[in-house]
Amino acid sequence: MTSTDDPSPTGGAWAAVLAAAIGCACFGLVTDLSEMSKPVSKLLTFHTPTGDLSGKSTIGIVAWLLAWAILHALWSRRSIKRAAGITVLSVILLLLGLVLVFPPFVEMITGN
Repeated sequence: MTSTDDPSPTGGAWAAVLAAAIGCACFGLVTDLSEMSKPVSKLLTFHTPTGDLSGKSTIGIVAWLLAWAILHALWSRRSIKRAAGITVLSVILLLLGLVLVFPPFVEMITGN
C-alpha cells in the first residue's frame, strides 16, 4: 500500500522538460546565427557533406544534454509543487525555438 502523503519527487521530470525547451531554443538561435554570418556557418560545418546542419544539431543536442544534466542534478530529489513557472518558461523557449527556425523569420532577420 502506498501513501499519498509523501509524493515522489517530480524535479527530474521537470528538469527534462525544461532542458528540452532550452535545447530547442539553442538550436533556433544557432540556426539564425549561421544564416546571418558565413564565418559562423563555416565554423558550424563539422561534416562537409552535411554542411552547417551538422554543427547546428550538435550544438542543440549538447545544450539539451548539459541543461538536462545540470537541472537534473539540482532538482532530482525535489518535488516541484507549483510548476506553472517552469511550464510557462518551457513553452516560451519552445516557441522561441520554433520561431527562430521558421523560414520567413530567418529571411526577415538576414535580409535575404
